[in-house]
Amino acid sequence: MISRSFVNQTPDSGFAKIQYKFEKIKSNKAFELFVISIIVISALLIGAKTYPLAPSVQQATLIMDYFITVFFLAEISIRFIADPNKKRFFHSFWNCFDSLIVLVSLVPIDNSEMAVIGRLIRVFRVLRMVSIIPELRILLTSLVKALPQLGYVMLLMFIIFYIYAAVGSTLFSSINETLWGDITIALLTLFRVMTFEDWTDVMYETMEVYPLSWLYYLTFIFLSAFAFLNMVIGIVVNVMEQEHQKARADKLAERGETEPTLSDLKAELAQIKALLEKKHHV
Repeated sequence: MISRSFVNQTPDSGFAKIQYKFEKIKSNKAFELFVISIIVISALLIGAKTYPLAPSVQQATLIMDYFITVFFLAEISIRFIADPNKKRFFHSFWNCFDSLIVLVSLVPIDNSEMAVIGRLIRVFRVLRMVSIIPELRILLTSLVKALPQLGYVMLLMFIIFYIYAAVGSTLFSSINETLWGDITIALLTLFRVMTFEDWTDVMYETMEVYPLSWLYYLTFIFLSAFAFLNMVIGIVVNVMEQEHQKARADKLAERGETEPTLSDLKAELAQIKALLEKKHHV
């Protein structure tokens, strides 16, 4: 969407005309899809370089890499020039992230000491897909904002892990030293049980000595794989819903509108009810 500053006024100066044109390019859906396609091609190009290629193909991939680098540099320049407030351009994390990826991509990739670093840096071009697609930005932002709440869940899960590992190491170390020899090995075994990686083999082995040991495994799986997993999903979904609401509010703010609150809806319903009652009496 073209910002109001450009819609409501006609650019007079030469730079304002360029800024206006770049704003239209940046807001164009076709240009956005083209940028996404270039990112995909860049990712495929990185994957192709892991295979043995003919010299002619290697030369072609090198030319394509130079083109992609120049295109990304031009794209971030267009976005910077089109921004009406240049000082606040780098206040956005995603603008800083994109600019950093583009700048480090300028590292040469020829047969020099920086060649390996240059190739590794180009792998991170794929992450630009996150900054381009709003839904991916919301998803990543939600995951980051959910980390503090997830930290407490992880702490509680570690406590459960530690208790079960101590019990398992005490009871089952004589049965299988490899799986239950000490508490650290027991923690790895419990992680295997939680991920359902041949966990029944571990259970049946201890059931030969302790027939009721299945209670140990089932209660652990219920707590770790079911209860804690649902808690993590609930936290992430809640944060994602908050981010979606924030994104909707930002879009409305750009159009000079506000999202109606519950009190606003109640007031409108009261007005409609009053009008209906008045009409009924008449």
